[in-house]
Amino acid sequence: MKKFINRVDSLLHESLSGFAHCHRDLVVLDSDYRFVRRARAKPGKVALISGGGSGHEPLHAGFVGHGMLDAACPGQVFTSPTPDQMLAAADAVDSGAGVLFIVKNYEGDVMNFSMAAEMVGERGASLITDDDVAVQRSTFSTGRRGVAGTMVVEKILGAAAERGDALADLQTLGVHVNAATRSMGVALTSCTVPAVGRPTFDLGDQEMEMGVGIHGEPGRRRVPLAPADEIAAEIVRAIVDDLGAKAGREVLLLVNGFGGTPLLELYLMYDAASRELAKHGLMVSRSLVGNYVTSLDMAGCSITVTLLDNGITPLWDAPVHTAALRWGM
Repeated sequence: MKKFINRVDSLLHESLSGFAHCHRDLVVLDSDYRFVRRARAKPGKVALISGGGSGHEPLHAGFVGHGMLDAACPGQVFTSPTPDQMLAAADAVDSGAGVLFIVKNYEGDVMNFSMAAEMVGERGASLITDDDVAVQRSTFSTGRRGVAGTMVVEKILGAAAERGDALADLQTLGVHVNAATRSMGVALTSCTVPAVGRPTFDLGDQEMEMGVGIHGEPGRRRVPLAPADEIAAEIVRAIVDDLGAKAGREVLLLVNGFGGTPLLELYLMYDAASRELAKHGLMVSRSLVGNYVTSLDMAGCSITVTLLDNGITPLWDAPVHTAALRWGM
C-alpha cells in the first residue's frame, strides 16, 4: 500500500484539519472533529445535515456551504459517524426552523441517524436516499444503497432550504427527488482501505465488477472488461428501465468518478451515456462530470440520471458555493 499518510489513527483528523484550513472562508471544523459546519450560517432556515464514513470525498463535507448542507458528520473510513456527532451538529446549526438529516441507505448510517433524530425530537426529520439500481440488498444495506444520487438530493434540497422552504416541505421534496433519481456503478479495480492495507477485493486485469457499491461491495456480477459504449449501454438501460422514463423527458446526467479514474475517461463515459439516453428518447439538459462520491482510490465510475421537472430544474440551477460545487455566485 502506497498512500500519503502518517498514521492510520490520525488520518481522518489530519485530513479534516487540512480541509477546514484550506476552505476556512466556507467551513468551520468542530474543535472535537465531530462535524464540519457552514462558516456563515443563514438564520431562520431549515438546517440540512448529512454524513457518513470517510473515503467518499468530497461527499459530504465538500458540500457544506451556501445552497447545500449546513453541516456534515464524518466517520472513520467507511464507518458511520455516531449519534453524538449528529446531535452536536444539529445543536450547532439549528436556528429554530428545524433540522433535516439526509441519510444514505446503509445499515450503520440509518441506525445512527435514527438514534440522533430521536434525540433531536420534534425539531428534526430524516430522509433516506436509495438510488442504486444494481442490487436490492448488499453487504452494508437492507434494500437499495444510497450512492451518487445523494449529492443530487443534497443540491436540490439545499436550494429549497436556502429559499425558505419549511421542514415538512423539504422532506416531501426529498422523497420526490430520490424517487426521480437512479444510479449504477462499475469498478475496474478495488479500493484499498488504509487500516486494512490491501485491496478490498481482487479483479483480474481483464475483469470488471458491474454494479459495485461505494465501499467495494459486490455488484450484479463480475464480467470480462468491455468497451466503454457497452458498459454505458448496460448501465443506462438498467437505470431507464427502473425509472420507467417516457421518451421526451429532460434529465440530469451525472457521471461520477470513484477516485482513481482520470477525467479523460469520465468525459468519454459521459459521451457514451448521453448517446445511450438519446436512444431511449431522453434529453440531457443538465450535466455534471467529476469525482463527487468516491471510493478512496477505486478506478471506476457511476452514472446517475435524474428526471427533471418544473420543480427540480430551477433548484438544480440555483446558486451554490461549497468547496466541491460552485456556480451562479
